Amino acid sequence: MTYNVDIGLEAANVFQALAMGETIKHVDHLLVAPKCLQNKILDMMDEEIAHARAGEPAYIGLKMNSLTDKKIMEKLVEASCTGVRIDMVIRGICCLIPQVPGKTENIHVRSIVGRFLEHSRIYIFGSKERRKYYIASADFMTRNTVRRVEVAAPVYNDKLKTKLQEMFDVMLSDNQKARKLEVDGNYHRVSNDLTPVNAQEYFYAEAYHEIP
Repeated sequence: MTYNVDIGLEAANVFQALAMGETIKHVDHLLVAPKCLQNKILDMMDEEIAHARAGEPAYIGLKMNSLTDKKIMEKLVEASCTGVRIDMVIRGICCLIPQVPGKTENIHVRSIVGRFLEHSRIYIFGSKERRKYYIASADFMTRNTVRRVEVAAPVYNDKLKTKLQEMFDVMLSDNQKARKLEVDGNYHRVSNDLTPVNAQEYFYAEAYHEIP
C-alpha cells in the first residue's frame, strides 16, 4: 500500500486549520506554507551543503514552474559554491542565472514547454540512500512559500521514489522540447546526437501503455 496514516492525519489538520481561519505552525512530515515550508526547504538545502563541505556527494533536484524566492535562490547559490550538484527543470520564470563561475557553476537549469500544460512539482534532496522526495503544489515564489497555504508531501514508498526519479531523469534527457538556460540569461535549444527524447510525449505514451 502507498498510503501513510501519519501524512493523512497531518493533511486533515491542514484542512481543519483552514476551516478555522488558522495556519499550521508545526508538522513532522508535510511541508506547509506559509509557516513551515520555506524554512524546511532551507534546512534540507543546508543538509546538502554540510555533506558537500564534508567531501560527500550532495544533490538537489527541483521541478516546478517558477523560481523567484530570494532566500531560496541565495541558498542555492551557497549550495553551488560548496559543490552541491543542482539540476532544475523550471518551465517558466527563473530569476537565478546558472553557470556563473565561482557562484552558480554547479547549477543547471532547463525549461520544457510542450504540447501539454503541466503543473507538477518535485523536490529532491540528497544522494543515493539519503535521497528524499516530495511532490508539491508550490513553486519557489514568495507568493507560494510565505503568502498562502501550499503543501508538499514526502514520498516514502520505494516504488514511487523510483518512479519519480525515472520521470525526473527523462525530463533531464529531453532533447526535443527542452531549452537550457545559459550564463548569458538566454535559453538555447538542447541539441545532441543521443536518441530523441520528448519528455511529454514519453509520459503520454507511458500512461496509455499502463492503462489496462
